[in-house]
Amino acid sequence: MHVTKLSSKGQIVIPKSTRSRYNWKTGQEFNVIEMRDGILLKPSHLFEKTNLDQVAGILKFSGKAITLDEMEEAIKRGAQEQKQ
Repeated sequence: MHVTKLSSKGQIVIPKSTRSRYNWKTGQEFNVIEMRDGILLKPSHLFEKTNLDQVAGILKFSGKAITLDEMEEAIKRGAQEQKQ
């Protein structure tokens, strides 16, 4: 466990080993969540911001598309199998 102090400017130093483990760089933003016994700091952005064009490539599919009715039937079969 590391101990740190609050500066006169309201700043707290997060130990280098912790910053390295979580790959936090200068300028990292955090959400400050008040808890009953203290605060919780959570990174605001866990991943770099992307747009649909950057990630849509992972959605590529080749083959015959199935209908909504076929999907619903498959879900029903799966639910029935789990009951057994």
